[in-house]
Amino acid sequence: MIKTRRRRSAASLATAAVLLLAACGGSDASGDAASTDSAGESAADPAAEVATARLAGAATVDGSAFDAAALPGKPTVLWFWAPWCLVCRGEAPEINATVDRYGDDVHFIGVAGLGDNGEMREFVSDTDTAGFLHLDDTNGEIWTSYGVYAQPAFAFITADGRLVQTVSGSLSAADLEKVIDNLLKV
Repeated sequence: MIKTRRRRSAASLATAAVLLLAACGGSDASGDAASTDSAGESAADPAAEVATARLAGAATVDGSAFDAAALPGKPTVLWFWAPWCLVCRGEAPEINATVDRYGDDVHFIGVAGLGDNGEMREFVSDTDTAGFLHLDDTNGEIWTSYGVYAQPAFAFITADGRLVQTVSGSLSAADLEKVIDNLLKV
């Protein structure tokens, strides 16, 4: 009986996780988005491990190897998206404009999940976001390591590799720029 309850509990947790992953996340109309670090805390832990190390071994959506060791030295913004997410498609032009504005000072990396590689490549082409790097996270390891369970989401990493925060949901261009401006001051 105890084993049956444990199996049901595990199945319930797995179902909840699938439902969360299937949701196309976003903020409410006021633009508020949930903000946490990778441990679900609201404040950054300066002693945390190098957050960019979580990207080691990743591949780009075009199949190239990704070198996470090249990231330190400039802050990094990770944009978590799914190829079928209409909210992600809708925010792509603002992401492109932000990349154009800050691209010399900040690494921008799209982290694609919840789809297959062909859909990911099609999203990059359709949204004209090929001007910055996109990682293929088909297996969800990168998303999970940053505490991302719905898209869109953002993770902000300092130049020395510390995760400052993870934001679930969309950010307006002004809010995204405000976070990046603060990130550049760290």
